[in-house]
Amino acid sequence: MSPSTPYQPILLRILHSVNAILVFSALITGFLVYNTYDKRWGSLTLPKLDDIQGIHGTIALTFLLTLPIFVLYSFRIGYRRLVQEQSFSHLTEVGKPIWWVSIHRIANTLTLLSTTFAVITGRMMKEEWLPAGEIFHSWYIAHLVAWVFVFFSVAFHLLLGIKVGGVPLLMSMFNRTRRSGDKLSNWLQDLRLDRASKLLKMLEFFVIGGIILAFILPAFS
Repeated sequence: MSPSTPYQPILLRILHSVNAILVFSALITGFLVYNTYDKRWGSLTLPKLDDIQGIHGTIALTFLLTLPIFVLYSFRIGYRRLVQEQSFSHLTEVGKPIWWVSIHRIANTLTLLSTTFAVITGRMMKEEWLPAGEIFHSWYIAHLVAWVFVFFSVAFHLLLGIKVGGVPLLMSMFNRTRRSGDKLSNWLQDLRLDRASKLLKMLEFFVIGGIILAFILPAFS
């Protein structure tokens, strides 16, 4: 590995890769669902998959099951990559490296929030709505909004990541090396540590609470 290439913990690489695949798959299949049943704001001429809604739902459910682990890692171990209390004061230093880093941290945090919003709204939808042409349900509209938020937050996450760390940062997520500190015992110890700021604690509460709601709300709908 080049000295200029940052090292990413193997747990981050695994969780990031799994969730990235699921998020991109959900975005693509989500658009195909819209393109099949809705089309009110335009559409593309694409092949139709008979069970695209079921495929999207399966991917989304898998993502919901993996999301809590990634969220715990992000807030407990990778908290430095998320918004900090001083991040907002750095927004006045436009164009400076710290400005780009702060924007990147905000984008990372918004990605967690938007995906949480997406899983909540998606879980509250009914499979029979779209095939029946019922495209005006509030939960479906909210899910479309969530899709847009996820799309742009992921796009900014990638673009700002390249801006801040360049190609080496991008390639570090695909590196296969492993260090002695990448042990399960170390990860569990880090998860128990409480080093986050009050702002991150509040955001963690909302994200974890949102994920819990995504699991239990459908039982009451």
